[in-house]
Amino acid sequence: MTENPTNGDEGNGGAVPAPRDTGGEVIRVRKGMFGANNGGDTSGYGGLIRTVTLPGAASRPYGGWFDEVADELEGALEEQDLLPANAIEKTVVDRDELTFHIAREHLVQVARTLRDDPALRFELCTGVSGVHFPGDQGRELHAVYHLRSLTHGRIIRLEVSAPDSDPHIPSLAAVYPTNDWHEREAYDFFGLVFDGHPALTRIMMPDDWQGFPQRKDYPLGGIAVEYKGAQIPAPDQRRSYS
Repeated sequence: MTENPTNGDEGNGGAVPAPRDTGGEVIRVRKGMFGANNGGDTSGYGGLIRTVTLPGAASRPYGGWFDEVADELEGALEEQDLLPANAIEKTVVDRDELTFHIAREHLVQVARTLRDDPALRFELCTGVSGVHFPGDQGRELHAVYHLRSLTHGRIIRLEVSAPDSDPHIPSLAAVYPTNDWHEREAYDFFGLVFDGHPALTRIMMPDDWQGFPQRKDYPLGGIAVEYKGAQIPAPDQRRSYS
């Protein structure tokens, strides 16, 4: 017998998500390990085949307070004459977490609604994480925002995507001021351009650095490093598995 999860503010009641390989969106099939190919794998993992799958949209009921938050958000957007379907691309419930995938042009309005609506009150954004999925055609770059409601004791996520060819996402620094530094870090490492940011400059890498080091388009092992005047080859030039 399947029990309907309705445990209040304790998440979605322990509902178990479907295994990643039984649904969702397949964006890549990985073979082997450590980037090895053409028989050069000495690790013993050459026969591995792994499907990279993003979780698909969830269907109602989501369980617990997830439905309440979704209903309140959709109602608040409608009151602002914004159709929820135009702003929320999909809603994902995976591993007891609630994530709203938001169209980037509506990100600021959705975030401000989540912060200010009395029934929602997600007052704190604890950061934005950059993600790069080269196989996710047309939306290779993702920004993931982690929102916390101190009033209601709840945590949700917003996720926004953009293509490599147009890596622009509206800044949320005006809504959540702490995002000032988080957005600079995501820009520095992933190349996400946060439009409207007050000072979008590199925060870790040198100003003249070419590229964005945490994208998955760098060779395994990274980049040549200069140490005390000596030029040390990048690891992928010193050894190779292929």
